[in-house]
Amino acid sequence: MNARPRLLFVYNADTGLFNTLADAAHKILSPQTYQCVLCKVTYGWFQERRAWRAFLDTLDADCEFLHRDELHARFPDVAVTLPAVLCLGDGQPTLCIDAQRLRACRDLDELMGLVRALCGAQSAEGSARAARGEAP
Repeated sequence: MNARPRLLFVYNADTGLFNTLADAAHKILSPQTYQCVLCKVTYGWFQERRAWRAFLDTLDADCEFLHRDELHARFPDVAVTLPAVLCLGDGQPTLCIDAQRLRACRDLDELMGLVRALCGAQSAEGSARAARGEAP
């Protein structure tokens, strides 16, 4: 039996209250220059979008969210342009969705489509159908 995929969504931002407040202000005052499309698409000004949370809850994958500083602390040898979505297997994370593809996402629907298509994280319903040998 295959283990569930483990996805790491990595923001192009650092942790901390000051950084969080600065990012929120940047998104409000100058959204066109905000550097983290992953945050921009999945969050409103202050909280996670409900549609994104609902989507994540349907995935047959374990999802973890890291900031840039957390990624570097946990995986110092991983050099990847951020934001990114990584797949964590037995060792080092591997790239699932690169920054260029993420930056091309215009909205949440495009991001969710990319996750479904590129990260091996189909919906739980789709996984159950596949396990039974049924067509999607």
